[in-house]
Amino acid sequence: MTGEHPLARILRGAALGAPPPPDGGIEILPPLDGPVDAVCAFTAHNVVAAAVPGDEIRAHLDPEDLGSPMSAGFLAWLAARLGTVPGVVDAVLVAPAEPAVPQAAVARRDDLWEHPRVARSLRYRNDLRVYADPAGDGVLMVGRGLAGRWEMSFEVDPGARGRGLGRSLVAAARSLIPAGEPLFAQCSPGNAASLRAILAAGYRPIGAECLFLRSPRWGPDAGRREPAIVRGDG
Repeated sequence: MTGEHPLARILRGAALGAPPPPDGGIEILPPLDGPVDAVCAFTAHNVVAAAVPGDEIRAHLDPEDLGSPMSAGFLAWLAARLGTVPGVVDAVLVAPAEPAVPQAAVARRDDLWEHPRVARSLRYRNDLRVYADPAGDGVLMVGRGLAGRWEMSFEVDPGARGRGLGRSLVAAARSLIPAGEPLFAQCSPGNAASLRAILAAGYRPIGAECLFLRSPRWGPDAGRREPAIVRGDG
């Protein structure tokens, strides 16, 4: 595809307080550029962006069940149809316009590309930038992910947890993208510690999603692509 994908407009609208209408609808969109297909859920509205005909997708959904597109059965079917495996069902949150808590001091770290969390981020994001706090106890990634949106992810070393570092890293991410752009965070609902940190930093939930990597090989390089990495001050 060329130009902006329709999912980008939907995500931006949801981030700015104008989500899709809660009409029970299921939108079938063309496949995305990049490494993934996606199912996104909003309040009483679902979106599927994948290279599968719409009538085939609808045939595998219960129109009376608003949660059907996020059900294990449908996600497993869609993954098999795409020749991949389903990712984790994540909560999707968006950053506040202004940081709600003090931000961590972070510096660019171009020596952390082999960090496992960074390596995972490279599977999903372009234009990736990597930061860390001065002590090196936490790593923060910011880059362009699903439908070109700005996304952040982070990790705190086990010995440094419970001190608020995750919350302040999450807050710092907001200042690392262009002014006026929404910043998204994805988190498994079961990862309670990370979810608490994101919420405490003022991020608000707008929906959920499941991504399907188009290169589903297992192992540390599963789905690895050659990303656009941003190093130095560029």
